[in-house]
Amino acid sequence: MKAYIFPGQGSQFSGMGKDLFEHSKIAYELFNRANEILGFKISDIMFNGSAEDLKQTSVTQPAIFLHSVILGISKESEIIPEMVAGHSLGEFSALVINKSISFEDGLNLVSIRANAMQKACENNPGTMAAVLGLEDKLVENICEKIEGIVVSANYNCPGQLVISGELKAIELACVKLKELGARRALVLPVGGAFHSPLMEQAKKELENAINQTVFSDPICPIYQNVTGKPYSSEVEIKNNLISQLTSPVKWTQSIQQMIKDGADEFIEIGPGKVLQGLVRKINGDINSSSLNLENVG
Repeated sequence: MKAYIFPGQGSQFSGMGKDLFEHSKIAYELFNRANEILGFKISDIMFNGSAEDLKQTSVTQPAIFLHSVILGISKESEIIPEMVAGHSLGEFSALVINKSISFEDGLNLVSIRANAMQKACENNPGTMAAVLGLEDKLVENICEKIEGIVVSANYNCPGQLVISGELKAIELACVKLKELGARRALVLPVGGAFHSPLMEQAKKELENAINQTVFSDPICPIYQNVTGKPYSSEVEIKNNLISQLTSPVKWTQSIQQMIKDGADEFIEIGPGKVLQGLVRKINGDINSSSLNLENVG
């Protein structure tokens, strides 16, 4: 059974989507539609912008969404999803491909989410750090003992957990985790404390937008970050999307559950190959690959 997975923030690169735009009529039309919806030419930034231009949250999130979804729609005749999942932002891409939401509504929600998160970052400064080489439970225990806000944010694969929270709390946690034998405990160059209580302001703003958006019955389940379990109910999908901003991304658990439910091949749709690498680390016996750009039309 094929499982389609969609990347999140951090997979962007200068020139992303340009080949699609130039070789696919569908992609050309969707990129122009996206420029109209957003009110600025995000296609120009994606195709010609610098790495610094693409790092702005208000650009990064819609850019990754557009690359993933437009590639997926361009190859729609080849994609018959039986299960989907997305890493953080990637959940919105997955929901377009499994027909839960329209392209336009998905882009609108991603734009609102990105701007709300940017505001939350400015009002509640924080950061994230990657912790390598320790058991999840040990990292969780240290976070609980640190003064201030610091929580587990991304369960990416066994031995790789990202923590999120207040600047001083993250720095202190990194020191403690290195003392306990972490191979690395490195503060990441991100704009804020994503998937932590510091995103509560953004969560409320996104909740209003999600509740005003029409969701349809999906053609296949989505394995959502908040629990790692599959969902097809509109109410549950909406609630999980809202909770996601302040809850950890349970990616390891999602992939393990998808495999348990029959997935034997994972296909990453979108920029980069980060998720393929994580799948291999979670289960080295499972095939993983990217959707290529050949024959888009």
